[in-house]
Amino acid sequence: MKALALAGSAPEGFWLRAETQTGGVGRRGRKWESPQGNLFCSTIVDLRPGNPEPSSLSFVAGLAVHATLRNFLPDAPMLLKWPNDVLVSDAKICGVLLERVKEQVVVGIGVNIAQAPQVEGRAVTSLKQEGAITDAAAFLDRLSKEFEAWVTLWREAGLARILKEWQMLAHPVGMTVTTSDIGGDKISGKFAGLTADGALRLRKADGTLIEIRAGDISIG
Repeated sequence: MKALALAGSAPEGFWLRAETQTGGVGRRGRKWESPQGNLFCSTIVDLRPGNPEPSSLSFVAGLAVHATLRNFLPDAPMLLKWPNDVLVSDAKICGVLLERVKEQVVVGIGVNIAQAPQVEGRAVTSLKQEGAITDAAAFLDRLSKEFEAWVTLWREAGLARILKEWQMLAHPVGMTVTTSDIGGDKISGKFAGLTADGALRLRKADGTLIEIRAGDISIG
């Protein structure tokens, strides 16, 4: 998809789906595997004057995946985890990666449909494991519609509305979260919501409020 975007031949709304993904790279350079039967897809969002920051499309993608999953798993425990994870039964089920190419953003989304690849140190699940019956093509058909609707809201209502919707579906304020600083040292505290631009606010035990703008968190 990046090559198509560089060539100017990938219009907004165009989706590309891979049958398998063996050399994928996730956030922070992590290896991303998508075995046969899972979904690995990407799409294009044009950057237009007045749009929110491109990085905030990670929240849009998370909301779109969450809404799509709800159609197949109406009763499963599900929440959004900062910055762009979706957890089902407290286990990771998808991944999102953004890459800016000129005046477009390539949004890559991977969803575990048929299999849950092993990830060291993380609980991982799949739609099949959670009891849903579908395939990658059917899931993408629904996801593309949800994504278009959320991108429209992102443009028309702005980032504040997107973050409000995201926080309603995410880990609650007051939940313990842990992250790492640049040096790799662990930092724990209570989730205190998001800033206006989507950074995570964390209140440490001494009452200090800090903002996390990059990285991963663990919750609970």
